[in-house]
Amino acid sequence: MSAAEAPVPTARKPRSKPRRTRGKPNNIDIHVGSRVRQRRTLLGMSQEKLAEALGLTFQQVQKYERGANRLGAGRLYELSRALDVPVSYFFEEVADSEGMREEVAPYSEDPMARRETLLLVRAYYGIGEQSVRRRILDLMKSLGTESSTEEG
Repeated sequence: MSAAEAPVPTARKPRSKPRRTRGKPNNIDIHVGSRVRQRRTLLGMSQEKLAEALGLTFQQVQKYERGANRLGAGRLYELSRALDVPVSYFFEEVADSEGMREEVAPYSEDPMARRETLLLVRAYYGIGEQSVRRRILDLMKSLGTESSTEEG
């Protein structure tokens, strides 16, 4: 190909926003990662087992859960299948196009994201007899009421 026949490079349109490659993960990535962690823990699945189901290393799963690595559409679909939830599950409570309705609380501040809470829920639903579950729920409610009246 001669110089006269070579394609002429076209000027690229400047980006309106700079591309993010490093730094702090955005709120959506953190939210989606926390939902992955929450569901995995609720199912009693280790990071290693989830990684194996996805053909990844457990370190990659850790990064997804922290929001350090972004999840592409294909990977999100694979996660939804492995965790037996619809893809929309990962975006519940996410609002408008500018981000999130509210800041996502870190794991330690959100009681539903705490491992203890998820283990408690799993154990509760592991009790086969509904009447026993009901009595345990009543006991927990009364203990919660007692501790709140003692503090006040």
